[in-house]
Amino acid sequence: MGITLFKQPELEKPALLCGWPGIGNIGIIAVDTLRGELRAEEFGEIEPWDFFYPEKVSIKDGLLKDLEFPTNKFYYKRLGKRDLIFFIGEQQPSEGGRMYASGAKAYQMANLVLDVAEKFGCHRVYTSGACVSPIHHTMEPRVVSVVSSRNLIQEVNSYPNTILISEMGGGESEGVITGLNGLLLAVAKKRGLEGISLMGEIPDWLSNSPFPYPKASKLVLEVFAGILGVEIDFGILDRMVAQIEEIIEGVYQAFPAEIKERYDERKLAIQAKPGGITEQDARWIKEHIDELFKKRGKQGGERPI
Repeated sequence: MGITLFKQPELEKPALLCGWPGIGNIGIIAVDTLRGELRAEEFGEIEPWDFFYPEKVSIKDGLLKDLEFPTNKFYYKRLGKRDLIFFIGEQQPSEGGRMYASGAKAYQMANLVLDVAEKFGCHRVYTSGACVSPIHHTMEPRVVSVVSSRNLIQEVNSYPNTILISEMGGGESEGVITGLNGLLLAVAKKRGLEGISLMGEIPDWLSNSPFPYPKASKLVLEVFAGILGVEIDFGILDRMVAQIEEIIEGVYQAFPAEIKERYDERKLAIQAKPGGITEQDARWIKEHIDELFKKRGKQGGERPI
């Protein structure tokens, strides 16, 4: 188990930006799009052997050729005084068949990521993911933030369309960040590094959908672009958003009339609060979500990546 570095880039106080698959793939789409737009260069990886099972085995002429594992790679980009390190993981290490990082493997992974960050003088860590929220799908999602220290609150309040998780409707002041998005920030704090998580809102009923939610990814990416002072071409994301929104609207139109009526109450909310649909409504949507998306997929052509 270890780290392989192909290069030793000279970086000045880089920030670390991390992305993994998760609900709606909100975080990884935002972070990986930024990496691609900035043309960050690969310089290392975490060896996968102790974290993942192979995804497939390639065979040629009856001979075993290779094992393919999920990749976990480091990239860097020099941006004047805002040098960056990206860590992009294709999968979160977990135990017991869970979707999100958990257990000893997740803790080991977090420490290896931060070992590389500290080696190059990293001072701040950003993670990104999804914030499941009782909002209507036609509402503009917000970027919900969690910070590791009070002295970061004023800075985060200056970001556009961004609120602290404690400012969300419903009166909740506590919450949980699942997987490496939360674990990495906690380990970073113990090491004395600043940490900020930027999470895009996704309507609760879409949290189990088989499609990404680029509408929230775009808003998170806009915040990152503002922080770094860089210009981003949102063309690809805009096309993804249009395609997914058409599919979501089709699924919504298939709701029973009484559920749709209660759900539409969310359009009137100034700050989204739990409600608008009953527990029975939520259970019906959850039980039928796959069926609705499959039906819509057959009618709507290709499924987006």
